[in-house]
Amino acid sequence: MEKYEENNIYRPYEEREISIQYKNLIKEILEKGIKSPSPMVDKDGKEINTIDYMGTTPIRFNILENGAPVITERSIAGFWKAAVGELFAFINGAHTQIELERFKCKWWKAWLTEAKCAKRGLETGDLGPGSYGAAFANFPTFDGGSFNQFDEIVKQMKERPELKTHLITPWIPQYTIRNSDHQQKVVVAPCHGWIHFRIFEDRLDMVMWQRSCDVLIGCPSNWVQYSALLIAMAEVLGLKPHEFIHMISDAHIYENQMPWVEEILARESHAFPTLKLINKHKDIKDYRSDDFELSDYHAEEAIKNIPVGV
Repeated sequence: MEKYEENNIYRPYEEREISIQYKNLIKEILEKGIKSPSPMVDKDGKEINTIDYMGTTPIRFNILENGAPVITERSIAGFWKAAVGELFAFINGAHTQIELERFKCKWWKAWLTEAKCAKRGLETGDLGPGSYGAAFANFPTFDGGSFNQFDEIVKQMKERPELKTHLITPWIPQYTIRNSDHQQKVVVAPCHGWIHFRIFEDRLDMVMWQRSCDVLIGCPSNWVQYSALLIAMAEVLGLKPHEFIHMISDAHIYENQMPWVEEILARESHAFPTLKLINKHKDIKDYRSDDFELSDYHAEEAIKNIPVGV
């Protein structure tokens, strides 16, 4: 591990634009979405409905010009590192609660109960062979072997940077389909992680397409963790991190989250902060949340106890 040398590639905080992209995403769902029954329940086991909108407007974040998309309408200073740790845990093949906790991510407990895991024929605490970690690091091949997507994509980008096929998927269909002939073999079907990298001269761009997004709970974590991935991947490749483009297929807000939605929309927005490396590694799998530093983060007060569907 080497100490990261700051190259002053980030636009100064005081010159950045105030970002209202998070509020705009919420407003788009409220204005264009429809009420829909949800397969999720609240912590008391009560069914909850959602407001869903399919195919939100793509959101573009220029990491160097306007900072990393760490929301400012409520502070996430208390958990952004857990989000970054979660993604790098998956890149390293983690698929159990114990493995995730080694990367400082502890919030999967509500989904990895004995009852939920048993429903999928899995051991308690195991996300299953259809989970992110399994797909990223051990994607099953036709001959019974496995394929590490991140290792091979990094190698491809180094050898053939001009290609348009630098794609990664979290979806293993035979473990995510649910019908009368198939038992789903994943506790929560992957929601994010369809990643497309593209190299243009000395910069790296990344699109992350997301199947399903709980905009109040999941989106803030997704934005910061994929920003961290773009920054780390650019370092591994010797490039500058440029744009992170986020595309959501099914964006939703749970109806019992509406008081918190109104609170967020009424709050002040600020410019995005700087997310940068303080340590650098040659292998993408060696990155951890402590290798990143968040600075110039000016956000409104944290909001706790936003309900989440499980």
